Amino acid sequence: MIAGLLLAAGGGRRLGGRPKALLPYRGRPLVENAVRVLREAGCGPLHVVLGASAAEVRERADLSGCVVSDNPDWAEGMGSSLRVGLASLAGTGALAALVSLVDQPGIGPEAVARVRAAYRSPTSLVAAAYGGERGHPVLFGADRWPDIVATATGDKGARVHLSAHAHELTLVECGDVAEPFDIDTPPDLARLA
Repeated sequence: MIAGLLLAAGGGRRLGGRPKALLPYRGRPLVENAVRVLREAGCGPLHVVLGASAAEVRERADLSGCVVSDNPDWAEGMGSSLRVGLASLAGTGALAALVSLVDQPGIGPEAVARVRAAYRSPTSLVAAAYGGERGHPVLFGADRWPDIVATATGDKGARVHLSAHAHELTLVECGDVAEPFDIDTPPDLARLA
């Protein structure tokens, strides 16, 4: 059981304060696309962490079948959302968490499924790669969660853990099936068309 953990708390500061989860994509909120990708890649259970405009996201987006958690400290950065998400998975029996970001619509089910398929044990540490460079999504075996929770701060997310355990990291090339761009600034919105 490989859980899908979607981090969707960002407030879109560089987008004029438009929450990323609610950006329109193919006629629906962007968060719905990210959930669909995790589902189609075979992840489950699906956990979503909201932050900015969480009540509005819950109202406007179809998150049925997902466990949704609110991160009251979302403005501190991705690290706090990762901590909330991993805490929500405690006791679920999930062997690993496959973590994806709401603002990367160029990463589809094919890339996520490749990373998921590289799971080997509760100590697995796997990341998608694009031209050999580490990117998202990232898979963390359950045995790694306590250390990640202890070190995930600010906008670094799991970078401290990934750097400290780089020799244990399995990179799965996904550049042939995905584009790892982020939706961060107003010019990036053209990529949602």
